[in-house]
Formats: sequence, structure tokens, C-alpha cells
Amino acid sequence: MDSLNAMEVFVRVVQSGSFSEAARALNLTPSAVSKQVSRLEDRLGARLINRTTRRLGLTEEGQAFFERAQRILADVTEAEQAVTQLHGAPRGTLKLNAPVVFGRMHIAPLLPGFIAQYPEMRVDFTVNDRYVDLLEEGLDLVIRIGELKDSSLIARRLAANRRLLVATEGYLAKHGAPEKPSDLLKHNCLVYLYRQQRNSWQFDGPEGPETVEVRGNLEANNAEVILELTRAGHGIALMPTWLVGECLRKGFLKQVMPGYQASDSQIYAVYPPGRHLSPKVRSFVDYLVQHFKTDPLWREMQ
Repeated sequence: MDSLNAMEVFVRVVQSGSFSEAARALNLTPSAVSKQVSRLEDRLGARLINRTTRRLGLTEEGQAFFERAQRILADVTEAEQAVTQLHGAPRGTLKLNAPVVFGRMHIAPLLPGFIAQYPEMRVDFTVNDRYVDLLEEGLDLVIRIGELKDSSLIARRLAANRRLLVATEGYLAKHGAPEKPSDLLKHNCLVYLYRQQRNSWQFDGPEGPETVEVRGNLEANNAEVILELTRAGHGIALMPTWLVGECLRKGFLKQVMPGYQASDSQIYAVYPPGRHLSPKVRSFVDYLVQHFKTDPLWREMQ
């Protein structure tokens, strides 16, 4: 910043043709202006201004430096204006990432409404189920489900990730309905591969917390695949309400062991820390929070 300050002083001196005029414009003393120019010349190792009692004249080096300095200062001003404008209203590109199924079901449908509300916004939306390093991949915002790792990132809760045991009426009629966690050892349990401790299902029941190590003959790394296998009657699955809510409403699936609550996690919007949160991130997070707070499916299933 010292270099930019000295550059601005030099440009003002040349434009005004006077150290005293430049000093008045910059709210400095003439001696302070003279010292700034002298230090700039010393750092560059070249005389920029020929000083006489009557007028100031640029040297060849001074003329070349003046032309470039003007462009640099204009670019700095333009850059500051661009940031100020971006900070004032949501615009630009929001780089967003979410888990595959949750992103398809609950984020993608919201994007048209968000862009309609903020027409100067553009969304670059990616989905995957691997852990995404927000900073390394240059993302503005990620949606994460589950327990968060300790980090310097900021997380805002969007909703509870409540999970229920579900199966079809046909499967339960054929194999019996489990009444307590230990009964699951007799059943074919369908396992989602990306969940931590995927075979350890934890429940809170009448006698406190219980954990059971489940087994099954079908596993998958995609939640929709597990859902389809469950709907086809192949076993019992532990599924989030945001995925199975409609199936429960329509009777395609039935909740199993309703007296036992599976351990919950949370759904978060995660973004980099900073004193000045950009309007595009703030507006989208607020948009998500409002949606999940008012959507009847989420209210009833949480």
C-alpha cells in the first residue's frame, strides 16, 4: 500500500503541476508530498520530476512511470468499485456443491426460484458424495450432512437429518416386524456405504441408548439405490426423512420400531470464514433456511 500511496501522490503532483496543489488535494503538507516523491525516486533509482522555481517537468523516466501509474490507479479504483458493487447486492457466480441425492431432490428444485429472485446471479452447481475441500476446490458454499469435522469454516444449520427404520408391508409380513434393536440381527439390513460406522446402528429407546451391528446381503454407495431396494422388499433400511418422506405418506414403506429413535445428525450450509460474507452466499443461505423452515414435509418429518 505504501507503493500505491506514493504513486498516487506522484500522479497528483503531475496532474496539478504543483506540490502545494497536490498537497491540498490530498490533505497533506507540501513537505510531506515532496518527501513521498523523493522516496519514490530513491526506490526506483531514477529522477522522475525536474524541479525548478517556476515549473515542474517530467523526465523521460517520469513520463513513462506517470503513464503506467495512471493506468494502475485506474485499475485499482475499478477493482474497488467492482467489489463494492458485489458486496451491495447479490450478483456474480455462486459455486455450490451438495451430496448427489440431496442435491437433486432438495437443492436443484430451488435454484430457478433463487435466480428469478436475483437475476444477476449465476449458479455453478456440482454434486458428489465424496468429501469436498471447499477451499482447495474454490467453492463458495457446500451442503454437508452429518457431523462436521473441526475446521475454521463457518457452518449454518439448515435442518435436522432425522433417520427412520423403514421396510415394505410385504417384507414385514414375510419376515416379521422387529420390536427392539437386537431383533435386527435376524433381518436383512440394507447399508449405505458412505455413512461413517455404517454397520453400527444406534438408537435411543425406553431403556436408553442401544447399538446393534447389523448385517445384510446388499450394500450401495447411493441412497436412492438403497431406497429402491427397500421398496422392492429386499430388507430393512435406515433412511433420512428427506428421502423417504413421500414413500411413507403414500404407503409404499412403513416405519419400523417407531418406539426407537435413530441417532440424528444435521444438515449444514458450510462456507469460508471472513468478516465480510459476500451477498451471494448470504442470500442463498438465507433462501435455504427459509425454505426448509416452511416446507411442510420437513416440518412434519422432523
